[in-house]
Order: sequence, then structure tokens, then C-alpha cells
Amino acid sequence: MKTHDSATLPRPIAVDRGGDGRGAGRGMLWAGSGVGLFSLSFAATEWSLRGFGPWSTVGVRGALAALVAAACLALRRAPRPERRHWAGLLTVGLGCVVGFPALTTLALRTATTAHSAVVIGLMPLATSCYSAVRTRSRQPRAFWAAAVVGAATVVGFTLLEHGGAPSGADLYLFAALLVCSAGYAEGGRLAREMPGWQVIAWALVAVLPVTATMAALALHGEPVRLGAVALTGVVFLGLSQFVSYIPWYQGMALIGVQRAAQLQLAQPLLNLLWAALLLHERIPAAAPVAALLVLVCIAATQRSAARS
Repeated sequence: MKTHDSATLPRPIAVDRGGDGRGAGRGMLWAGSGVGLFSLSFAATEWSLRGFGPWSTVGVRGALAALVAAACLALRRAPRPERRHWAGLLTVGLGCVVGFPALTTLALRTATTAHSAVVIGLMPLATSCYSAVRTRSRQPRAFWAAAVVGAATVVGFTLLEHGGAPSGADLYLFAALLVCSAGYAEGGRLAREMPGWQVIAWALVAVLPVTATMAALALHGEPVRLGAVALTGVVFLGLSQFVSYIPWYQGMALIGVQRAAQLQLAQPLLNLLWAALLLHERIPAAAPVAALLVLVCIAATQRSAARS
């Protein structure tokens, strides 16, 4: 491929930080679409665990996603990332492709999907903080106040559900949000310099040796009970591991990591909906209240960011 082939060169994306630009509207739509797809992952993981072990689930979904991503990269003749991009891509791969799926899958062995979903509502604040430190960007005080209130609501729900003390599953979940928030922020930063789909595609390919090895060892060591539900779950997870991040990183590229991250406060409410419809879980009385409160915080963060 020639170096001047403009059809495949990554193009920087201008961030629309204003609230009235068309780019801001498109960015919120893209990022919101990613959140909608993310919200199905917990239910799909629950389905996968009915036939696969936790490590098999993580390895198979990552390896499957990497094969799909590699095929897309080859078909589109995507250029190799520059050397300076690889550290960020590895952060995306290890955080979003390996760390987050592994830790949340371990948590779902003992925690309900509804509970896990609301705990992960801390992700927006963690992502925004990481991005602020990494890029030295600033948001107004009202933005951070709303983000902290949303996070405090999530923590309060967690403590209420467990009598004032976190459970073992919560420790997995908190670790998951830390590693994934780093992957989100690095991916959003990279998506300003290269197409969002290439960010997640190269990240998946970069950690394919890890996920493929994990899948091979786990399928040999863990019991596997193939069934329609389990297969549906693991195949959806594999495809979603690639497809969900395309609109997510595109949205981050258009409106910025911190602003897009706060849209994920809606994910707990969506997870609760899928938990009730697909898994027939009992929804704790406090869970819908917590989810609705964080939705109010979304509106506040978007309004303050738009004004700035």
C-alpha cells in the first residue's frame, strides 16, 4: 500500500466542545449507541456462563472478536498504527478486552446482573478523572459536582445492598471499572487521531495471543455444556466486543472523553431493564431509584459541559 493512499490514512477528528454544534449532537448519538450495546453485555455474560466457565467466556469472546477485527482490517487495508500509538492500544486491549471482561465475569458468579450494573455506574467518573489527568483537560465545577453525585449514588446503593460493607463481587467490579476506565480514556484519545473502529480492532489484535491462549487453556480445563443459550451469549459477546466500541470511540472523538463518559451513567438503568426482561431477575427496590438519580446527573454534566 502506498503511503499517500488517502482512502486508508487515519484522519484526525475535531472535537466539538460546544453544545449547539451538529458535531456535538452526532457525538452524543454515537456514544449513546455504544452505551446501548454495552448494556446487553451483562445479560449475555450470564447466558454464556450457563454453558462455559468464566475463563472460557473471556478467552473465547476476545479471540472471536479479534478474528472479526483482523478480517475487517485486512479487507479495508488499514495502515498499521504508528509506534507512538501502541502503548495506548495495549491499554485498551488489556483494560477493555481482557481485564474488564475477566473481572466482571468473576463477579457475576455471585452477584446479580442488576446489582453489578449499578456498581459499574462508577465508570463515568473514573473515566473522566483518568482522562483529565492524562490529557490535562478541564471541565467546570458543575460538571464534576454532577459526576460525583452520580458516583456517590452508586456507592450508596452498593453499601445499602450489603449492609454497609462491600462484597467480594464488588471488589472484582471496582477493579474492573478502574482498568476499563483507562482503556476507555486511551481509546477515546486515540480516536481523535485514527478511526474509532481501527482503535478497537488493533487493540483486539494486539492482545489476541493472550485471549487465544486463555481460550485454549480454559476450554481444556473448565467444563463446557454447549447449548443454544450459552452459544448465543458467547457469540454475542464476541461480536459486541468489537462492534460496540465503534460508535463509542467515534462519539468520544467528536465530543471528548469526559463528556461522552458521563453518558454511560444511563447504562445501569438499561442493564436493569435487560435483567428483568431477559433474565427475569428481581430488581432491588433501591436500584431503579439509584439509576434514575444518575440519569439526572447525566443531564447536569452534559449541560455544564455544553456551556463551557
